[in-house]
Amino acid sequence: MTVGELLRDAVPTLSPGERLPECGDVGALNEACLGVTHDSRQVKPGWVFVALRGLETDGADFAHEAVAAGAGAVVTESDQRLDLGKPDVPWVVVADARQALAGLAASYFGHPSREMRVVGIGGTNGKTTTSYLVASIFEAAGMRCGLMGTVAYRTGTQEFAAVRTTPEAPELHAMMRQMVESGCGACAIEMSSHALALHRTDGIDLSAAVFTNLTRDHLDFHGDMEHYFAAKRRLFEMLPADAPAAINADDPRGAAVMDMTQRPVSYAIDVAADVTPGPLSFSFDGLEFDARTPQGTVHVHSLLVGRPNVYNILAAVSVTAALGLPLLKIEQGLSQLQGVPGRFERVSSPRDDITVVVDYAHTDDALRNLLEMTRPLSPCRLITVFGAGGGRDRTKRPLMGMVAARLSDVVCITSDNPRTEDPRRIIDEVNLGAQSEMRQRGAEVHTIVDRGDAIRRAVSWAESGDVVLIVGKGHEKHQEIEGELVPFDDVVVAREALDARYLRLRVG
Repeated sequence: MTVGELLRDAVPTLSPGERLPECGDVGALNEACLGVTHDSRQVKPGWVFVALRGLETDGADFAHEAVAAGAGAVVTESDQRLDLGKPDVPWVVVADARQALAGLAASYFGHPSREMRVVGIGGTNGKTTTSYLVASIFEAAGMRCGLMGTVAYRTGTQEFAAVRTTPEAPELHAMMRQMVESGCGACAIEMSSHALALHRTDGIDLSAAVFTNLTRDHLDFHGDMEHYFAAKRRLFEMLPADAPAAINADDPRGAAVMDMTQRPVSYAIDVAADVTPGPLSFSFDGLEFDARTPQGTVHVHSLLVGRPNVYNILAAVSVTAALGLPLLKIEQGLSQLQGVPGRFERVSSPRDDITVVVDYAHTDDALRNLLEMTRPLSPCRLITVFGAGGGRDRTKRPLMGMVAARLSDVVCITSDNPRTEDPRRIIDEVNLGAQSEMRQRGAEVHTIVDRGDAIRRAVSWAESGDVVLIVGKGHEKHQEIEGELVPFDDVVVAREALDARYLRLRVG
């Protein structure tokens, strides 16, 4: 594909009125296109450079560097052409550079999503676990399934740690092309609100979608819940009319999502829905229940724990059954999933006298769900270690403190990813909520800045039979402090603390 062919293929998919400008030598447009990027540092000869506007900088300011590195064209929202020193390089003006980037990336990589059954998973909580469940079901049905989300990117033959939940469009479509070339017939992709709002997911041809729920999160970026919901809703605006949408009918926003989809499939625990569970019982050993669907009954046997995972399982059952996957294969896929990294990940072993669990819950609603799920499973005390991220929505901090103090016996507030903020200030803001709740309930509240020390202390405080929840970072392998990524793994630190406890008890 030439630069001109790529531009002509992608431009019609963008905003009305856009066109290739009358600039540049025709010969430049006839050169082979060898890549698409928004990062001038990645540009190589023959690549198309898309200049994105940021909060503080405009990518057009880096057009000189891109052209010097060999860019075959510059795509920008700026209608003031810069003197690049190479007048034959096309300067293409578009209304929305982010939409252009997605359209160009999809075209360059040959629209790989059209060659797979792509399930987009949106909502606040439960996206990661639902995506793992969907992928496991496809695999059980004999269809290799790619995966993109918060924990990992899986392209069929390779798996590597995720940089962000939903990557930028060039990386996204490149990985989808790798999936197709590796024999994937399906892909489960988490679609974050940031990615939807910033058009990273434009150009994906969806086969189905899932709406898990909507709770408070990312208001530092979206401003309020209505704008946050508007971003989440874009997933379903992208959905073809004949594609099924599995929607949580228990969520207050579920009805609005159903109203905008042509083929909704509702699931719920508390209200009437297309897919509902039979009697539920909960234990640390997992879940077992029947899921009633329009296609028949799915007998669920899963190692996942708790009520939130009932919702995740119902979402996965709803969307895969609606796509026509055999019910027996859905049952097999559910039972084969051993767990999801950092999602209610049990760190303790049978030799330990306490239970220690690591979980990613990082909003007040997710924390409440986690604690309400664990509370009845805990025969003794519930000890919760958690913090709140820096540089993110501050309004949820006291709410998280209130939830933890209300539903735990012992609370240890510590650092999460402080980023560029003073961790003590973050802890103080969380503690405000915890203290207000503590005065009513009487929970024991501690503050320890060092997360490793907090985990070790909590494990040492625990008495036989107690449950220790280490919350907020889940699968992450580092802490972000003052702009640096410092190696840190909740699972590793907790396991070391448990080993020390075991040796101490043996000697004692």
